[in-house]
Amino acid sequence: MKRNRLDLFSMGRFLSIVKKEIIQFKRDKPSLAIALAMPIMMLMLFGYAISTDVENIKTTVWDQSRSADSRDVIASLEHTQLFEVVSYSLSEQEVEDQIDQGKADVALIIPPDFAHKRDNDEPVALQMLINGSDPNIARTATANAQLIIQHKALAVQEKILASKGMGELEQPMSLETRVLFNPDMDSNVFNIPGLIGLIMQNVTMILTAFSLVREKEKGTMEQLNVTPIKPVELFLGKITPYFFIGMFSFLVVLILGIYWFHVPVKGSMSLLVTLSGMFLITTLALGMFVSIISKTQLQAMQLAFAFILPSVLLSGFLFPRDTMPMVIQWIGAIVPLTYYLEILRGIFLKGVGVEALWQDIINLMIFFVLLLSIAVLRFRKKVE
Repeated sequence: MKRNRLDLFSMGRFLSIVKKEIIQFKRDKPSLAIALAMPIMMLMLFGYAISTDVENIKTTVWDQSRSADSRDVIASLEHTQLFEVVSYSLSEQEVEDQIDQGKADVALIIPPDFAHKRDNDEPVALQMLINGSDPNIARTATANAQLIIQHKALAVQEKILASKGMGELEQPMSLETRVLFNPDMDSNVFNIPGLIGLIMQNVTMILTAFSLVREKEKGTMEQLNVTPIKPVELFLGKITPYFFIGMFSFLVVLILGIYWFHVPVKGSMSLLVTLSGMFLITTLALGMFVSIISKTQLQAMQLAFAFILPSVLLSGFLFPRDTMPMVIQWIGAIVPLTYYLEILRGIFLKGVGVEALWQDIINLMIFFVLLLSIAVLRFRKKVE
């Protein structure tokens, strides 16, 4: 009997492939560990390790004045919790040794005539040596130290005016600031949404990159080719289990991000889940494409990491894309994670909806359709 040509898609054949993939996945212990343990491990590891908040900067002090005024300045630094005095040096050489050996990142040098000049209303200069090996620490230490000393200088001027019977010193200009979306400027509020996107991309790509190439190495691909199963049924049947695994991983890291790291979702949860599902299918298609063009699992792993590692740098996960050279921005524009991160941070931090994210949503939809179509066509050609 001839096969009905209108039988373009069989739910039974599709479900049989899904069942086969689930059984094979359950037997593959390393893949099972990647799917269940890696999202949690990555979120915990990077959630605590990646932080742009600078505090407790190791500071050594060479206090040559040893006066109440000098101790007051040192206390002002420590009260900010940005500077942690770890040692007191007794010479210039000791100060240099502390910084050279990494025992201190900052050295505050107070001259011996500090108290005398303060008592006589004379200008006095403090010196701060800063280790510039880490620019982030150096910039933070410089800016905050200057603010602290300026505040102390203003307090001294007001004290002098008060002793002369004059009124308080009035500032001719002031600045009132209000930080939106992240008032505490907590780096986790910015990093955790990005981590969720990175974890989803990495886990799904790694899992699906091995999916088809594993069939080739075991010789089961030839067996599937002689069955009535159509390429579209085989393709959808293979990615369906990984879609649900990916959504499970997404929900796990989402719950941990909200309740463990205290990063609330200010926007629509349904929009977040919907767009996350779209991004997940995009990365699944990308992983399948890697699996299709690879001949061995080692080659698939190499190709997957060749995409994953640059995407971390180019998508805006670690560094702002606006500060990158234009050519690098163009390269980053072909990474789907770039737009998903904007969507995640927009919904998490700002609570915005489609009206503010429509450009990123359209770009993500383009990648969704393009990568899924390429993967399906390439898969069909490979199978047939």
